[in-house]
Amino acid sequence: MRIAVLTGAGISAESGIRTFRATDGLWEEHRIEDVATPEGFRRDPILVHRFYNMRRADVARALPNEAHLALARLARHHDVTLITQNVDDLHERGGSGDVIHMHGSLAGATCAACGHRWQAPLAMSPVDPCPDCGKPEARPDIVWFGEIPYHMERIWAAVEGAELFAAIGTSGQVYPAAGLAQHARRRGVRTIELNLDRSAVSRDFDEHRIGPATRVVPEWVTQLCP
Repeated sequence: MRIAVLTGAGISAESGIRTFRATDGLWEEHRIEDVATPEGFRRDPILVHRFYNMRRADVARALPNEAHLALARLARHHDVTLITQNVDDLHERGGSGDVIHMHGSLAGATCAACGHRWQAPLAMSPVDPCPDCGKPEARPDIVWFGEIPYHMERIWAAVEGAELFAAIGTSGQVYPAAGLAQHARRRGVRTIELNLDRSAVSRDFDEHRIGPATRVVPEWVTQLCP
């Protein structure tokens, strides 16, 4: 079976990775505008680098959970395209290969001047030179608010070509990811939501499985992988 899977912060929350709390506009006690926008980076690159250095360290200490492991098992039995909004590497460490990071990755760095990309060190600073152009314009390779997510052509194609689309641990509040389920249904693809609570776009799903990812995802995978 061809399955397109979208994962969000909820799948990594049980590994200790804190989620974006849209209700109060804070992300780990920081204003989103300060740490997750190009404007915030221009205003205070030291703060932004300090924030992502902290997140990189948190992810390094975290371990993949049962939901990450279950999705790796799913890919051994079916043709799975795994798309994630998360910037951690827990899917990869859980055994999944070729993960599409639509919002970038903490493991990457990019140059704000020339766009060159390279492997990020554990700690970055505003004076780090770009390995390609030499300018001190290094930033985390993260898609911030107001920027275009990566790999969208590949993502749309995977959703359109799937027989089943599953969204796991997503709030349904951040587009274009939140529009993938509706797009899938328009193409006749069956849709399922696995979430702690119903998302903001729950109407776009044919089936709902409510509960923690570490329980509902392994149960779902077991049903698909005899």
